[in-house]
Amino acid sequence: MGRVRFAPSILTADLARLGEAIREAEAAGVDWIHLDVMDGVFVPNLTFGPLLVEAVRRVTSLPLDVHLMIVKPERYLEDFAQAGADHITVHFEATYHPHRAVQKVKELGKKAGLAVNPGTPLEAFEPLLPDLDLALIMSVNPGFGGQSFIDSALRKIEKARKLIDATGRDIRREVGGGVKVDNIRRGADAGADTVV
Repeated sequence: MGRVRFAPSILTADLARLGEAIREAEAAGVDWIHLDVMDGVFVPNLTFGPLLVEAVRRVTSLPLDVHLMIVKPERYLEDFAQAGADHITVHFEATYHPHRAVQKVKELGKKAGLAVNPGTPLEAFEPLLPDLDLALIMSVNPGFGGQSFIDSALRKIEKARKLIDATGRDIRREVGGGVKVDNIRRGADAGADTVV
């Protein structure tokens, strides 16, 4: 197992002291800050938009890993790019045109990611692998923090690793949802190199 990158999500952070929490995370040695953007439509929760991403950008130089759990994300890609996102991940299930959305992220000069829900076959990634910088395997049904890790995600991570290794490209293999101290190693052993 190589070095795993850590991308803590601000989803459960106390927004009243977010800057302080991010500085604490930086001091602890995290690699990225993960921002879960939810629209209350694609997932049953509502979080924040580009203004909060912009505020986070002002308090850290760490890469901002923005995960869009929103319907038709292509409508807002430019806004999140301008707000300071470094990586922008869209959901395969949230757009009619995932390839177009990924291409737009790249045109904006950002790293492009594609996420799949637990019930979506991993084959959704295959046609887009030449354009991806990040593949996010959801290990919970997206929408809420604090859920339990879905073990079948481990098989998906293993399969994603094989698909990605076959391309010879440097594509991050990220796992998100229900990740805790007691299951990080299992995710990394399966092939995840970045954990949320």
